[in-house]
Amino acid sequence: MTDPLVVLVHGAWHGAWSWAALQAELDRRGIPSMAIDLPGHGASTLPLGDLHGDAQHVADVLDVLDRPVLLVGHSYGGAVVTEAAVRSTHVRGLVYLAAFALDAGEAVRDLSRAVPRDTLLRGASIPRDDGTSVLDPVAAIPAIYGSCPPEVADAAIRRVGPQPNATFAQPATGNPRPGVASTYVLCLRDDAVHPDVQRHMAARCDRTVELDTDHCPMISAVEATADVIADDYRSVTA
Repeated sequence: MTDPLVVLVHGAWHGAWSWAALQAELDRRGIPSMAIDLPGHGASTLPLGDLHGDAQHVADVLDVLDRPVLLVGHSYGGAVVTEAAVRSTHVRGLVYLAAFALDAGEAVRDLSRAVPRDTLLRGASIPRDDGTSVLDPVAAIPAIYGSCPPEVADAAIRRVGPQPNATFAQPATGNPRPGVASTYVLCLRDDAVHPDVQRHMAARCDRTVELDTDHCPMISAVEATADVIADDYRSVTA
């Protein structure tokens, strides 16, 4: 059997670049990984899309890879991996990093409101007339990268791009978790997706791991995040 691959799906406004530090750590552990740029993000030359288009893009990549995968989603990427796992037969496990673990018929916007808690991100996201939003470079740093060294946070915020607002409103068509093992990484210092909202979603997964860090554990808590992925990777290779 072909060895499984860890496939990493970024969150809103971000790109595959956000996984670089984590991929280097996974490399050191001998765990193969691939980070995907969703359409219109990072180095992608495709137009920006919606949740269903993003999920189909991931499912198409998995079909090309044609091997078992541990699918990891960060933030909005959790909605993408949920929907992609409904559309793909290659997913052997799911990891949600401060991510949206949707049920069928739910949208990111619905879960954001499921537990009424304010976050700094509400003031950091700026809507634009073209149907996208961008991050305020000053306000977004404490909201998203609060546990990161200043120079790392500054480098990250310079790479972010626009995010289609439609991605937050579209519902998932299904829920793959009854048939796919899932782990939720709950970030206790998250000022983008409140920890109480994360607890609501973590209850839907088979396992929960709490990290005392910000919204981007793959940047701010690299070794601890790699530990979680390594555990699940061993499970899908067993």
